[in-house]
Amino acid sequence: MKILVINGPNINMLGIREPDIYGKSTYKDLCAMILDHCQKKSIAVDLFQSNHEGDIVDEIQEAYGEYDGIVMNPAAYTHTSVAILDALKAVGIPTVEVHISDVSKREDFRQISYVRQYCELTVCGHGFDGYLEAIDYLLEKYGK
Repeated sequence: MKILVINGPNINMLGIREPDIYGKSTYKDLCAMILDHCQKKSIAVDLFQSNHEGDIVDEIQEAYGEYDGIVMNPAAYTHTSVAILDALKAVGIPTVEVHISDVSKREDFRQISYVRQYCELTVCGHGFDGYLEAIDYLLEKYGK
């Protein structure tokens, strides 16, 4: 199984950005945790982070035929990007949406998720562990 983990804007600022919401662990810590988890489960994984919507769309399009699943935290683009939704629909790769915080208990605008219209599952409020839950879901459902 080969999974692509995509992170949107400001995820690279973990540990600095609003630590009362996102915690004090860093993006480097998150990446290490994901890589370790996937190695233990014999899952090939690639990590991608960008603050640029078009780069995220390009990465999704380039994933076609290369990956069995996508784990995605679109971050702020969750609430604004029809382009990311359309890219996910175009490639047809099973996708799980992840959010470190519980967006259902945050600002009104965070209640809208365009990508959720395509995603099979959404994991919110489980911190970094939400990524592992998403990976395990894809492995259980689509593992080869």
